[in-house]
Amino acid sequence: MEAANLRLEMTPTRAVGRLEEDLGLSTVELAAALGISARTLERWRAGETHPQREARVRLAALVALDRRLYDTFDTPEAIRSWLRAGSPYLGGLTPVEVLRAGRPDRVEAALEALDSGVFV
Repeated sequence: MEAANLRLEMTPTRAVGRLEEDLGLSTVELAAALGISARTLERWRAGETHPQREARVRLAALVALDRRLYDTFDTPEAIRSWLRAGSPYLGGLTPVEVLRAGRPDRVEAALEALDSGVFV
């Protein structure tokens, strides 16, 4: 999924809430995944500020990943479990660790590998 073509189709406040709820990410984890401070994330949540171009693209990429996770897994619990389990595809790191490093593309690739049966 090419980041330049992603659009955020909901308010940033709603996107942040959905990601925290669906993925079980803490404020610190989500902020790290977005490459912003926890304070900036709090300001988005409160509607005080809005993400600028780069951050908006990263937020849209995480929302797209969230949708993709629901295509693969049946329940939020299954998603959260997969996100917190070490992945052979990710060199033993958890998908959450890779997200915190700002690499949703790698998590997307690991999910694609899982779906194709490469790393079960």
